[in-house]
Amino acid sequence: MKIEIIYLDNPFWRVELARIPLFVSGIVFDDKRITLDEFRAAKETGFLKDGIRLPFHQIPCLVVDGVSIAQTGAIGRFCGKLAGLYPKEDRISAALIDQFIDFASDLTNVVYIPPNSPLTESEKIETRKKLAEGELKRKLDMLEHNISENQHWLVGKEMTIADIAIWRCIGWLASDLVAGIPQPYFLKYPRITKVFKNVDNHPKIAEWVRKTYPLNYNRGYIE
Repeated sequence: MKIEIIYLDNPFWRVELARIPLFVSGIVFDDKRITLDEFRAAKETGFLKDGIRLPFHQIPCLVVDGVSIAQTGAIGRFCGKLAGLYPKEDRISAALIDQFIDFASDLTNVVYIPPNSPLTESEKIETRKKLAEGELKRKLDMLEHNISENQHWLVGKEMTIADIAIWRCIGWLASDLVAGIPQPYFLKYPRITKVFKNVDNHPKIAEWVRKTYPLNYNRGYIE
């Protein structure tokens, strides 16, 4: 099976949900990192210059034996099943994992400001400061309350792609890439912080970070 994962050269959670499970389980894949200009062109045409099709003109895109697959959840589940980090038979556990992946999208949508937004940088910062005490806080309170006090992982007794999604999403939110969220911010969420650190301390996760994250990349430690 030939597997390619297409995204920009950065560790946003939507693509790490595919890259990390494969790496953790030792599955060989082509980590195809395109430039922003290449993506802009493909966003118009639906094709990369080498002919790879992007089904909905979006990335990440997973290509398996020449078949292109789009959308974060579909890609994450496929890679999670291959890696043994997503259940093939336990439907309830699978649904519980899915809800956390979808919730990571909810968190992203709360703070995301499009590049073509008319807001100035200072206005973006002020907007996110308000979100940190408003809608973002409301969402994080929900997440905290959906993690049991004695849970090591979000679903079940082992790490799943749900943990990877939340770990990287929170890391993004806690980094300086999302200007305006006061830091430290996440320490008031001990259950979220616990899950974050459990993933962060996983030997294969740490190896992947050392191997692929830029040296100057603030991946959002929660200290």
